[in-house]
Amino acid sequence: MSTLTKILIVLLTLSSIFLCGIVVTYVANADDYRQQNKALSDNLRTERAESRNTASLLEDKKNQCQNLENKLNNEIASLRTEIRKINTDLTNAEREKAKLLQDFTNMASVVQTSAQTAQQQTQLFENAQQQLKTVKDEQIKERKELDDIAATLNEKMAIITMLEDDIRRLQQEKVGLQEKLDKFLRDFGKEPVAPVVVTPPKATARPVTAPPPPADKKIDLKALVTLVDLKNSVAEISIGSAEGVRKDMKFYVTRGDEFICELWIHYVDADRAVGDLKLVQRQPKTGDSVTTSL
Repeated sequence: MSTLTKILIVLLTLSSIFLCGIVVTYVANADDYRQQNKALSDNLRTERAESRNTASLLEDKKNQCQNLENKLNNEIASLRTEIRKINTDLTNAEREKAKLLQDFTNMASVVQTSAQTAQQQTQLFENAQQQLKTVKDEQIKERKELDDIAATLNEKMAIITMLEDDIRRLQQEKVGLQEKLDKFLRDFGKEPVAPVVVTPPKATARPVTAPPPPADKKIDLKALVTLVDLKNSVAEISIGSAEGVRKDMKFYVTRGDEFICELWIHYVDADRAVGDLKLVQRQPKTGDSVTTSL
């Protein structure tokens, strides 16, 4: 054998040994790779299943997020609508507040004016009460004087009645004496002489009655009772001298078709008048009608 052949044999032997080592190594590593590949495949399948589950969960989460977003958007839209409504209500409330403030200001002005008017009316009423009191005092004084005059007249009437009785008695005695005288003259054949009237006969005295207060029949006045003072038996009516009312004028107070009383005027102003209540059938009250003719 040549040296080259030996070298080749040695090389082939070494190559065979190297190849055997490589094959052994490959076989040994192939089983490891197969197991690793199987493990990797199992892991890949597991990862893919987990990925699918994760994707499904992600889709569910996306759906939930979308639903939540839609719900939130709806709530936001509802809140915005409610905010717009609240803003509108707030604007209306501010307008209403401004209107109420204006009304309150106007009402305060009206109340102040009413208070001033009430104060003026109170002052006028107090003045009228004072005038009424003065008139009542004068009326009481006049009534007292009238009562004194009536008492004097009654005394004089009693005296006149006594004198009339004396006159009648004297006339009867005169008639009797005249009859006796006529009989005496006839007995002596003389004609009786007609009696000469020395004092003309007087009419029988009658009590003096005060004439009723004048009433204007040409004017038919109508008004309403505006104030009644039952304690002093007086009332006030809604017309005065401007409509033709005069002192001592008589009015009739009625309620519907019912007669209430008479009202004799004793104080007259331009637009009102005050009078005494007479022949009271029922209690008069504010709002009753008054007229000069029934």
